[in-house]
Amino acid sequence: MAVEIKILAWSCVLLLVHIFAAAHLKTKQYGAKWNMGARDESLPPLDPLAGRLVRAQANFMETYPVAIICLLGVVIAGKTTDTTALGGWLWLGARTVYLPLYGMGVPVIRTLTYGMSLVGLALIFQALVSG
Repeated sequence: MAVEIKILAWSCVLLLVHIFAAAHLKTKQYGAKWNMGARDESLPPLDPLAGRLVRAQANFMETYPVAIICLLGVVIAGKTTDTTALGGWLWLGARTVYLPLYGMGVPVIRTLTYGMSLVGLALIFQALVSG
């Protein structure tokens, strides 16, 4: 099995961590009745930590389709290399570190970590579109 597919599998775990971390804190703030209800009512703003985790989840979801396309693309096109594997692990590792950094409200290092995840995607994308 291609390493890039394993990276995608582990990225599914990271996606679930994002979803459940944000949902847990939202439910803690708004209550189980809200969680199991229609969620039509107006609610007060989220507490800072919950708000950061919701934003981190949205940020992950914005770039996740790009990662999926790039990682699957190099596998389907038969363009997997050590560089695409490195790019995938760099992306996944940076995205994994990004979540707690965002949750803790760490400003500059969080942005640099996000940038590293984009470098990882760029390595994969370059291999996908080359030659």
